[in-house]
Amino acid sequence: MAGFVDEAQLHVKAGDGGAGSVSFRREAHVPRGGPDGGDGGKGGDVWLVASRDVASLLSFRDHPHRKAGSGTHGAGRARHGRNGADMVVKVPEGTVVKDLQGTVVADLVLEGDRWLAAEGGRGGKGNARFLSNRRRAPSFAEQGEAGEEHWFNLELKLMADVALVGFPNAGKSTLISRISAAKPKIADYPFTTLEPHLGVVRYDDAEFVVADVPGLIEGASEGKGLGHRFLRHVERARVLVVLLDLTGDVAEQERVLLHELGNYRPELLERPRIRVGSKADAAPDPAALAAFGGLCISAVVGEGLTELLQRLTELVATARAVLPAPEQYVVHRPEPEGVLVERGPDGAFVVKGRPAERAVAVSDITNAQALAYVQGRLKRLGVDRALARAGAREGDTVHIAGFTFEYEPD
Repeated sequence: MAGFVDEAQLHVKAGDGGAGSVSFRREAHVPRGGPDGGDGGKGGDVWLVASRDVASLLSFRDHPHRKAGSGTHGAGRARHGRNGADMVVKVPEGTVVKDLQGTVVADLVLEGDRWLAAEGGRGGKGNARFLSNRRRAPSFAEQGEAGEEHWFNLELKLMADVALVGFPNAGKSTLISRISAAKPKIADYPFTTLEPHLGVVRYDDAEFVVADVPGLIEGASEGKGLGHRFLRHVERARVLVVLLDLTGDVAEQERVLLHELGNYRPELLERPRIRVGSKADAAPDPAALAAFGGLCISAVVGEGLTELLQRLTELVATARAVLPAPEQYVVHRPEPEGVLVERGPDGAFVVKGRPAERAVAVSDITNAQALAYVQGRLKRLGVDRALARAGAREGDTVHIAGFTFEYEPD
């Protein structure tokens, strides 16, 4: 049986752009036809889309690679290449996307949220696009731009209205199996639940989602055991049920659980929560039930479940009114703009910025016409001025998009 996976890596590769064509009209009675090379097609993008069709990140565990289609090359007679097909990658609601340094770049919270994970390369321009009064017969075209390629870490934070929080073997799995259609594995030993389960609860006219979060242990907030992996599934819950085993030391259980929640995310202690004693049928001393001072239930025999569902329905309704679900996802990755000049380890000047890098990367600089075009393009982008401000002198080495040039001021 396939397991639940809440952490995975994803490699995305956008499609490459198609190359532009170098072509001239060749028709009867037209000995000197003009350029008619078509443009290359754009490479496909890779999109991450939050979907209810997937419940975990299982599909990425053994097959992390996703690739979009590449654009086709342009051709003569002004025939443009076809664009590459986009790749749409479905991920569960609540998926957090991080780069390899751990920075959050996107948070796909709700059904339909989309994020551009890798942008396809632009198609190269055909030689017909370089026709001008000074350049009557352009003999060059652009190559297609390479599509973006990235590795990401994916983490899933369950989207639930209620999270059941308790020690291992506190009765969470039994409870969720009684109040919903979820069927977690249940046994009488610690750490039965090694993965979270979601159950849909329907009571009267209300419907809400409950998460059975694997049992917490002391030190979970510092990462002991699988603490961080378990605790992150509590983050999005609107209501917390602190489930305390009445056959054990209730006060110590509650102290540890609240400490771990607050140590992991202090704001979790401000969430609406209900204190529930479990295994009331097995409590050794009936007086302990009266001294508990909270709601006592027995999921095995069904005792107290109706009152619990009533309380949860009220708390969820109030929490939904106060804390509505986020309306959109968050993108944290800024797009670089303009031209930036830095000093490399070898003392050479490195020009960064997509427009400048693209102008060099997609052009055949061994062609005299293409080289002249690139020089003019870089000047219009302000690369010459940026190099001068950075202190470049005649003869200095300049790197742009993997190519090396010798700086010559105007």
